[in-house]
Order: sequence, then structure tokens, then C-alpha cells
Amino acid sequence: MRKRGFTLVEIMIVVAIIALLAAIAIPTLIAAKRTANEAAAKATVRSLSTAAETYATANNGAYPASVANLTSFIASAPSFCADVTGTAATAVQGYNYTCTSAVGGYTFVAAPVTAGTTGNVTYTATTGGVLTPL
Repeated sequence: MRKRGFTLVEIMIVVAIIALLAAIAIPTLIAAKRTANEAAAKATVRSLSTAAETYATANNGAYPASVANLTSFIASAPSFCADVTGTAATAVQGYNYTCTSAVGGYTFVAAPVTAGTTGNVTYTATTGGVLTPL
């Protein structure tokens, strides 16, 4: 009578094929995550900048004295920026945000938590709505 089943060699070949496929797929997935983090950071800085510019338009050219004043234009502003609570902002999608706002202008910076892993680009938006990747 013959026994049915797989031999050890057959199982090892299947495991090797699965490991090879994983070795090819994992770096691609990590790169996609990093790209998504960068796109989210760019969009967030652009949204903060647009909110500050809209605030200035509604207030005769005076920019918000603090990021807390932006909540009527962008509700999530306090969750990104540290100057509202006086403590460091938590990382959002692999980026830390630094927000400086005064009546004369603003600067919003999104920097990766770990350069090369969570993102490669630092985004800065300054008065006038200029977004600069570094």
C-alpha cells in the first residue's frame, strides 16, 4: 500500500518559493508606504498653508496669531501642530509637524520621524503659500 502525502523536499521547495516571493514583495510595500506618508505630509502642509492664507484674506491681511485660530478653517490643525498645547505634536503618518504662526506670517514644516524609513522629504510652507520640498 502506498502512503499519500508530500515529501520533505517538496515542502522545502514550496517554503523557498514563498520566501522568494516575500523577499520581492516586502521592499515594494515599504516603498509604497513611504510614498503614501510623503503624499499625506505634503497635503497636510498645503492644507495648513491654505487655511492660514484664507484666514489672512478674511482678516485684512493679518495671519493667525496661533494655530488654534485656524480651527474654523481646518479643524485638524491643533492635532498636527505643537504650539497649540505647548507640547510636542505626536507623529502623524510617519511625520512630525512644526507650526509657527504670528500676525506677520507663518511657517509649517513636516519632517519625517525617521528619514529614509517613514519618508525622504521634508516639506515647508511659508507666508504666501509657498510649498518647498527639501
